[in-house]
Amino acid sequence: MKFMMAELCGKVTGYCKGKGGSMHIADRDKGILGANGIVGAGHDIALGAGLSAQYRGTDQVCVCFFGDASTNQGTFHEALNMASIFKLPIVFVCENNHYGISMSSDRHMAIKDVADRGAAYGIPGIAVDGNDVLAINEAAVEAVARARKGQGPTLLECKTYRWRGHFEGDPGSYKPKEEQEAWLKKDPIPRFAAFLKENNILTEDDLAALDAQVKTELAEAILFADESPIPAPESVVQDIYSDIVEEVRVR
Repeated sequence: MKFMMAELCGKVTGYCKGKGGSMHIADRDKGILGANGIVGAGHDIALGAGLSAQYRGTDQVCVCFFGDASTNQGTFHEALNMASIFKLPIVFVCENNHYGISMSSDRHMAIKDVADRGAAYGIPGIAVDGNDVLAINEAAVEAVARARKGQGPTLLECKTYRWRGHFEGDPGSYKPKEEQEAWLKKDPIPRFAAFLKENNILTEDDLAALDAQVKTELAEAILFADESPIPAPESVVQDIYSDIVEEVRVR
């Protein structure tokens, strides 16, 4: 969390030395390839990751996250088509928050479920309650196991909701008030907390301790970011090319 907060603040101690910001955080050592500013580009990046895992014969599975509106891009259909042909170990996860910026999914899709699009490519399309931790876990475990068996990709649609605007300062006035209030009641955190208590897995005191721990970690991360230095001006030309390219240039 410290490195992520530092990255959000543009500090040199961040995951990408302050150059990634909120949209491009990556950590290659953890297998996190990062996002990018092009809607739908992650679909095709996932193809490369899945093909790499298959070619090297590892048990790695690429998990690709994207929003509902990006499934209207050509990259989405290209990716699902190629992934299904080569049976690549990829789990395509659509976080359907029902809005593409300010346009409701009811207006930008003629179908109810993004998961239905999996059928066109002969792969499982599964829609689950995106605010149900256990439902997502069950579907994800099955999809990952399927990928590792060489049975190809899965399209997993998690239906959720974007509580706030598309960007800071977006009032979200295009969202019906009743719709917003209904989804606020489906907050996955208190829902899962209630499940844990009802099944005697955690007590109220246990949950309170977890909450306090998270707040402490967050406070420490903010302090770490505040105290971290900003990148030096000369670093603007560093990390622009890959190590291989720079090595060739030196020679």
